[in-house]
Amino acid sequence: MKNRKPTRKKIERKPYFSAQDAANIRWFWNTYLKQKTPWLLLVLGMILIQGLVYQQFLALTESGLRVIYEDGNLRKLVEVCLLVFFLFTVRGAMSYLVPRLSVWLASDAVLKMRQDLIDHLLTLDLEYFERTPPGAIILRLVNQAQDVSVFVGHATVNALRDTATVVIISGYLIYKSPILFLTAVVVFPLIILMMQKVSHRIKAIQAEAENAMGAYMNGIEEMANGMRTVKISGQEPQERRRLSASNEEIKDLSIRLQSAQALVVPFIDLVSAFIYVLVIGGGGYMVISPDFELDSAAIIAFLLGMVLVFAPMRSVAQFLTRLQANLVLLESICSLYREQPSIYDAPDAVSTFDTAGDIVLENVAFRYNGDNPLFSDLNMTFKGGRVTAIVGATGSGKTTVLSLLTRLYPVRDGQISIGGQPITGLSVASLRAGFSVVAQDIVIFNSSIWENIRYVRPDASDEEIWQAAEAAEIADLIRQRGDAALGPKGSQLSGGQKQRIAIARAFLRSAPILLLDEATSALDQKTEDKVKRALKRLSKDKTTLVVAHRLSAVVDADLIYVMDNGCIIESGTHAELMLNKGLYASMYVSQKESYS
Repeated sequence: MKNRKPTRKKIERKPYFSAQDAANIRWFWNTYLKQKTPWLLLVLGMILIQGLVYQQFLALTESGLRVIYEDGNLRKLVEVCLLVFFLFTVRGAMSYLVPRLSVWLASDAVLKMRQDLIDHLLTLDLEYFERTPPGAIILRLVNQAQDVSVFVGHATVNALRDTATVVIISGYLIYKSPILFLTAVVVFPLIILMMQKVSHRIKAIQAEAENAMGAYMNGIEEMANGMRTVKISGQEPQERRRLSASNEEIKDLSIRLQSAQALVVPFIDLVSAFIYVLVIGGGGYMVISPDFELDSAAIIAFLLGMVLVFAPMRSVAQFLTRLQANLVLLESICSLYREQPSIYDAPDAVSTFDTAGDIVLENVAFRYNGDNPLFSDLNMTFKGGRVTAIVGATGSGKTTVLSLLTRLYPVRDGQISIGGQPITGLSVASLRAGFSVVAQDIVIFNSSIWENIRYVRPDASDEEIWQAAEAAEIADLIRQRGDAALGPKGSQLSGGQKQRIAIARAFLRSAPILLLDEATSALDQKTEDKVKRALKRLSKDKTTLVVAHRLSAVVDADLIYVMDNGCIIESGTHAELMLNKGLYASMYVSQKESYS
């Protein structure tokens, strides 16, 4: 069977400006540019001066030609030349100041937009980050924001300058000869029709290109994160093919985009040639005919004026085609703002609660997506100041319970309370400030161990950080490594060393409720013993919740919940559960035999 090239979807024709485009532009103006109106008016004034310079240049050119053809006065010719030089000196000064000011204004606006994007991004729920590829987020914050900055600060200002030039010179030409100008602009509607035809295609292709670029960036991140697996399994050729395919798609879309944009300039050039022929023919006739008051100097100046009109008009047409692509970028940025968190502070939220109280889950229901709930009627109690463990098979819902306690996900039904206070009535910040977490999946930054520990409390003193490091038994490693960076995601550390950094963070944070999520998994016996000693010191006098797959880690817990498929099937102490000879007992015996 022959391979067939995928057929491209027919591009649906859309209006040049949609209602959403208009809303996005208003948002950008009101949020980031409106407060800079005085500066923008100054830029506009300088742009108008640039246009007036060209108008005066035409008038002086006509005067200079008359001096040459009629007066023959050298003094007047020198005066005209000096005035022309002065005018273009003024235009040169404006050409320097306008981009300097406009780029400053645009860069400042996009800086604030980036800051606002980051602030908004940090308010979004964990669920958004779990369904959104990192490449798509990076694309918005880096590439698209920068492209919008360049477009607003450079292309838009140039378009305003060119538009002012077209309007001012056109007004002068109309003043000189309305009939000749109307003859010249008779084909302008063709340019408008061409712009409408091309614009919707550019918009559609740009949207595809942005999606392809996001997928490419995400692929690069996946490759970098999984390089260990790539190397061990010898899959470099597969990664090369995968990223090359993405590159080919981006190349194809870039060519299609440039091809669509390239239609505009030659079309305008052909229209310009037709208009020049009309002006030369019609203007020549008006000079020859005694019925019109045009002389040779006037017609030459008029032709020069048409040249000065069509050059910026072509630039404006190119701007309008690029505008369509940038409206896609602006829509992508604005779409991030339309993402709203589902977890937020209630209007009457309080910031204090009994951190030593019991944590109670009552009839809790939750599902990640779809119609199949993970929990439908979950009831659990974690006694204040005690150690409670949750065990069970992978996917039974152990870690999700901890996520619900810290409001990383919203409870669909039922209630979770701490010390009798529903957590939905607490401010999110104060609730999460009550927890310290030591998990298997530890985030390590590419900085020193010292700075990684300080991360959870930037205001901590050196003494407090040393105490936390000593308690987590990682102080000696700090002394050995000093300020050396740990590599991306802590690649230069072992699993046990990462765990001890997490424990040191928990000591430094010193929150009253401790969550241990597989904190000793995947460690050798010697390292596990060291981590267990640190965890025992850490959990003293705290309400501690332990999620573990390895049951040897929970034998000393005051209460153990056994979960299976989102339900509690057993609960009790280690001794009680062993006597029951249920799932826990069989799991414990099986693990003990496998470790012996």
